[in-house]
Amino acid sequence: MKNIFVLSILLLIASCGNKENEKKANKNKENSNIEKRMGGLALYTVRDDMSKDPKATLRAVAEAGYVNIEAAGYENGLFYGMSPEAFKNELNQLGLVPISSHQSSVSLENADKMMADVKAAGFEYFVVPIPPMGLFNYDNSTNTMSMTGGAKNLAQILDTLGIKANATGLKLLYHNHDFEFMKDSEGIVPIDYLLENCNPDYVNFQMDLFWVTKAGADPVSYFTNYPDRFKMWHVKDMDDEGKFAPVGKGNIDFKRILGEKERSGMRYYMVEQDQTFEITPLEAIKISQHGIRNIGFQ
Repeated sequence: MKNIFVLSILLLIASCGNKENEKKANKNKENSNIEKRMGGLALYTVRDDMSKDPKATLRAVAEAGYVNIEAAGYENGLFYGMSPEAFKNELNQLGLVPISSHQSSVSLENADKMMADVKAAGFEYFVVPIPPMGLFNYDNSTNTMSMTGGAKNLAQILDTLGIKANATGLKLLYHNHDFEFMKDSEGIVPIDYLLENCNPDYVNFQMDLFWVTKAGADPVSYFTNYPDRFKMWHVKDMDDEGKFAPVGKGNIDFKRILGEKERSGMRYYMVEQDQTFEITPLEAIKISQHGIRNIGFQ
């Protein structure tokens, strides 16, 4: 009788262990599927909310249906006031996956430390969002952007940063606005120069579909002329007035662009909306989440 009792206990323990292992296996499978998703949210969209209450905002992002995220809030070694490790843990607790981080204040001097922090936070891509090191200009009176120093100079800087990123285990991307698609004073189209002269082993690109359209260029033509160079996209729409709009509420032909994702080299895309006007950013990201699904984005 005693032996039967002991055997029953052992079988119960084994059964619980098997169920626990099965639960862990399912969870790992679920996480694996999540990480394969291509879509995400650029936190620049909700930057004001992130500055007030980053944890609550991240929770709202997850509840809106986003999984992958792109950060845009690094300062003094911290991501939104959290250490790289603490930020990574916060994302993990919410089921969010760090994919890319915009690092506008990068320089040749601070790059090593900054890249180590980006890597420690769990990111895969280090994104240079504007010409760094004081080369970016914004004119408030005309609401226009430009760069100084020339395309050759920027290409050399990006190559140097790209080598550093590669050594850290990161992939470097350059993010465009509209001015890179316009001829500079030397008659050079900066984005063309960068694509033709930056080493693709170390430097690739995050195409912002809104700004390409704003510049009057065609994303698909760039995919054709420079295949596999656009590893990530910023997906944001444009209304009839040329203003930012939630995805699906504007007039950019995303289905046509999406049809060329393989040619472009796109691995991930990030929904973004720089300004949301009459609605709040948290409302806008919900509308965009619905929009990307209707368009056919994964």
